[in-house]
Amino acid sequence: MTRIIAVTSEGPALTDMVDPRFGRAAGFVVVNLDTGEHSFLDNGGSQVLAQGAGIQAAENVAKAGAGVVLSGFVGPKAFTALAAAGIAVIQDVENMTVAQAVEKYKSGALAVAEGPNAQSGGNKPGGGQAGAAR
Repeated sequence: MTRIIAVTSEGPALTDMVDPRFGRAAGFVVVNLDTGEHSFLDNGGSQVLAQGAGIQAAENVAKAGAGVVLSGFVGPKAFTALAAAGIAVIQDVENMTVAQAVEKYKSGALAVAEGPNAQSGGNKPGGGQAGAAR
């Protein structure tokens, strides 16, 4: 089991909600599972990119040393970039706090994805924006 994970988050705390968007997430809570320490990796630079937000976010997560990403929706370019960096992707993690997502991961309740679950540009299958009001 990878000991450093990154969770897309709407804020810097374990009590913040998981951001369902990978590339345009507010940031990532990076958690060391051995020590319990966590830090926040701001993703603001990726949010303003017209294109390539997922690829930039993947590079940032790789630099943080994460071996696993927990998110709601990951597009094909971001998925490919994460896979190339040797980072496993766990998708469909939403409607819970970062701490809840970490606990689900630690308990083995989350499965590693074999492919992206969103279209390019952060669109969910079916055309809706990932994270958009439903």
